[in-house]
Amino acid sequence: MKTSSRKVLLIVPSIVVAKGLESIFNDLGEFEVAGILPDVGRGSETRLRNIEADVIIIDPCVFSYAERANGRNWLSDNSDAVAVALQTGLEGEETLKAYDETFSLYDEPTTIIRKLRAALEGRQESGKTEGEELSAREKEILVCVAKGMLNKEIADQFNISIYTVITHRKNITRKTGIKTVAGLTVYALLNNLIDVGDFE
Repeated sequence: MKTSSRKVLLIVPSIVVAKGLESIFNDLGEFEVAGILPDVGRGSETRLRNIEADVIIIDPCVFSYAERANGRNWLSDNSDAVAVALQTGLEGEETLKAYDETFSLYDEPTTIIRKLRAALEGRQESGKTEGEELSAREKEILVCVAKGMLNKEIADQFNISIYTVITHRKNITRKTGIKTVAGLTVYALLNNLIDVGDFE
């Protein structure tokens, strides 16, 4: 019985690289490209939130040099998908460490698939708590996410680090099984954590 392919969003500036990755995924069958973004310019947040993806493959060079260290945070603000860095140049080690996995432009197709699989399995291993009740702090974070707050805003409100916010968001996703901001908003409404009046 064939399982459905996992969805991949590519955020890479080179259409040649994007089409090459898409060809690899088509040939090997385990992953399929759900969308391609050439950059993280205006409007990309909306597109990112609207594309259901299990994995985001991003070339960190789509961020300006000054913003690269926070690129992973930007992704977390807009998606709960696994984030994999595509290394096409000389990226700093700190930048690459922020991602769930990294692969090189020069890796073999089977190596790329193996690394994507490992990143997803790492998420699932820590995700075995699905169905567990949210902690009080996770509920507070969920309310903030549902209201459209960014990770930095949430961190400032609770006087915690952005990385702590990201960890809470990952735990919320694991426990609820919901990956999208829209889905989490519906969850918050259905569980009376917020009401419709909060959005007026």
